[in-house]
Amino acid sequence: MPCARMAQIFHPSMNTVAKASIFGSIFILAAALWIAAGVVRSPYITLADVVRNQPVPFSHEHHVSGLGLHCLYCHTSATESSFAGMPSTKTCMTCHSKIWTNAAMLEPVRESWRSGVPIAWQRVHNTPDYVYFNHSIHVNKGIGCSSCHGQVDRMPLMRKVASLQMEWCVDCHRAPEKHLRPASEIFNMGWTPPEDQISHGRELIKEYDIPVGRLTDCYVCHR
Repeated sequence: MPCARMAQIFHPSMNTVAKASIFGSIFILAAALWIAAGVVRSPYITLADVVRNQPVPFSHEHHVSGLGLHCLYCHTSATESSFAGMPSTKTCMTCHSKIWTNAAMLEPVRESWRSGVPIAWQRVHNTPDYVYFNHSIHVNKGIGCSSCHGQVDRMPLMRKVASLQMEWCVDCHRAPEKHLRPASEIFNMGWTPPEDQISHGRELIKEYDIPVGRLTDCYVCHR
């Protein structure tokens, strides 16, 4: 007996729909990954260019550009410790026990001085616990303050300008000659790279004795 023909369940046009859905899913997946990558790099995640609320609205623009305070006046351990340090209340009161003594915005400073309880500053630049970062080695090997922190002398309120994500760090570790500056210019907020920065940077690599070949090893940042 001849075999009975099975009834067609789907219309022939479904073949086209099936092929389109396969290719469409690939584009949808690619778009989802692209969006996810954008979100991960966005200020929503990195907090770059986001001003953090602080107990006192401290202005780097006023203190650095206006009054000429040196970075090390407040961040005393920047050149000798893994942590740059936060200014103690005593540092603030060196000046503010004499000037702006009744300013309302400085009441948290005066209260800290009276009680002995440190001011609870919110850290703007911070790395995850699984990342080993030493502030002093960067400063002592030719990385200036503004390279990572931006033009703080132009910031009425402090914000982070870089993502501090791994790709940002690795970009510098792969080509440090693009960012190195003379030791005399480390704290200069207005320093700009010379036209021959690459060749100049390579000379500084030798001067600072930087082991370029090991900068991208995993253990450098993950110990």
